[in-house]
Amino acid sequence: MHAPTGLLCDLLARPELTTIANLAPTFGWILNSENKADRQTAYQVLVASTGESLRNHVGDAWDTDKLIGNDSINLPYTGSPLQTGATYFWSVRVWGIDDTPSPWSASQRFTIATDASPQATSHYPVVPHRFTAEEVTGVSSYHHFIDFGKHAFGWLEVTLDSPEETTVEVRLGEHAENQRVDLNPGGTIRSAKSELKLKAGRHQYRIETEPDKRNTEDPLAVQLPLEFGVVMPFRYVEIIGHPGPIAREDIVQVRLEYPFDATTSSFTSSEPDLDEVWAFCKYSIRATTFCGVYVDGDRERIPYEADAFINQLGHYAVDREFTLARRTHEYLMAKPTWPTEWLQHSVMLAWADYEATGDSRTLARHYDQLRTEKILFKFERSDGLLNTEGQKDIVDWPADERDNFDFRPINTVVNAFHCHTLNLMSRIATTLGHTIGAADFEATATRATESFNRVCFNPETGLYRDGEDSAHESFHASLFPLALGLVPDEVKEGVVEYLKSRGMACSVYAAQYLLDGLFSSGAADHAVSLLKSREERSWYNMLTNGATITWEAWDNRFKPNQDWNHAWGAAPANLIPRHILGVQPLEPGYGRVRIAPQPGPLTELHGVVPTIRGTIKVDAVLGEDGTWQLDTEVPIGVTAEIITP
Repeated sequence: MHAPTGLLCDLLARPELTTIANLAPTFGWILNSENKADRQTAYQVLVASTGESLRNHVGDAWDTDKLIGNDSINLPYTGSPLQTGATYFWSVRVWGIDDTPSPWSASQRFTIATDASPQATSHYPVVPHRFTAEEVTGVSSYHHFIDFGKHAFGWLEVTLDSPEETTVEVRLGEHAENQRVDLNPGGTIRSAKSELKLKAGRHQYRIETEPDKRNTEDPLAVQLPLEFGVVMPFRYVEIIGHPGPIAREDIVQVRLEYPFDATTSSFTSSEPDLDEVWAFCKYSIRATTFCGVYVDGDRERIPYEADAFINQLGHYAVDREFTLARRTHEYLMAKPTWPTEWLQHSVMLAWADYEATGDSRTLARHYDQLRTEKILFKFERSDGLLNTEGQKDIVDWPADERDNFDFRPINTVVNAFHCHTLNLMSRIATTLGHTIGAADFEATATRATESFNRVCFNPETGLYRDGEDSAHESFHASLFPLALGLVPDEVKEGVVEYLKSRGMACSVYAAQYLLDGLFSSGAADHAVSLLKSREERSWYNMLTNGATITWEAWDNRFKPNQDWNHAWGAAPANLIPRHILGVQPLEPGYGRVRIAPQPGPLTELHGVVPTIRGTIKVDAVLGEDGTWQLDTEVPIGVTAEIITP
């Protein structure tokens, strides 16, 4: 065995950037060996109060000695009580199948927060990063147009030379035409104008812009630390009235982001349009972390459960990062939002957290609240279905994307989520050792699913009604049951063919579920065609219109007040790794995985997918003889079930 790498302290890869909020943090590492069949047979963890002690291999806070076992993630601290405000150092070594110890890992430093507790979630602060302009164009001698190449949340800093005191006008925004920032872009596309007073000589300035009251004064909006000042999304800048040239390095976009490692994931294929869509969505996940929890965009800066779920899946797929998703889930447990299905998404957020990390702490912490507040038993009738008449069922958003859905007291979409979350609660209860609760949830899920297919499915048409006694069969009434695994095998083909016939007849939110259902039902050809489509309802349409962060809707036509910075539109960030590359866990924490690529019409795939145990690599090439060559690489100690296309 080589020295372990990829150390995690309380799920943080860089704990030195923050403080550890939990008094009993967990530890994890990635195994390394030239022998791909190697595995960990034992380990030793040291935690020391000084770097010198650790260098001398003295764990004065905790020394596990050599422990037999293959644990390499979520190892709980059980040493001497850690002191709040104190700094510690830790490292690990492991033994492989030859029973020879590896070298010690590099050390990792962490500090216990002054307000640490046994029930807290550690997380990073958001951090400013400086990016110089990609292009500066002198439109005229007193007029410069600047393009940073990416939309980002932050502020503008400029360093300008002036022979005398003067005033220049600075414009910045998300939309530009003909080398002019659009100051009236419509909707909630952002722009700002500022008068900057220059002093004589060369000086650096921060451009001050007005705050937006809706996302700074609304009590539901997430507030940024005051020291950051006003933060807004922008890509383009104009400087009007500056009497001289402006160098590219003198114009800086200060981007506010949660720590992000862009090197942990990659994707390329035989279809350049699809590659662009993946990169576009990956950056969207990164750029929208600026609040320290997932928010719905700049208009409101409010976390919503469904938005957070799509963000969460995408973030796991493009970075080995778990704390932002967990923090957002726990935020929403304390501050739930209004749509019926969004409450149900909290169960999905909790299970996705456990599936990615194998760490059950947040499940245990919130189990009672999940089963009493997020499983909506108060609306249940005798057959197990929910009657949500008078509640705020949403189906899809914006409202015009609902395919004329007929809202009924027994709502097909709401009840599809109900059946799904009952199944998840059975798994959660099993994980936590609640045997009776698990059996009860399983029985309830079986009864509800049987009632669901009896009441909501129309055997005459082979499709799902919008609700009980409804004569309308919307796109959504069939796409959600398919995605959530409720459609019986004997009628699945008809449901899939109907969905294929309608194209992308839903919003960017429901597209997550539509494509999940299509891929899971063997309709990869159609799913890939939608992912790389250039139609109006497509990710490439956003790119064609200059987007570098996904939008809230497919186009302004569908939502005139839409955000141009909304990561619930970034579903391909998770759909491509999970389905096209085919990497999915067979057990929480990725100790066992399935790699089953679904290339559809593609002829070549190459990708790297991060997991808590290390990266999974997939290379698939279609040969001239029509057979696929599939090469995969999984972390040491991970068992893979591999299925060639």
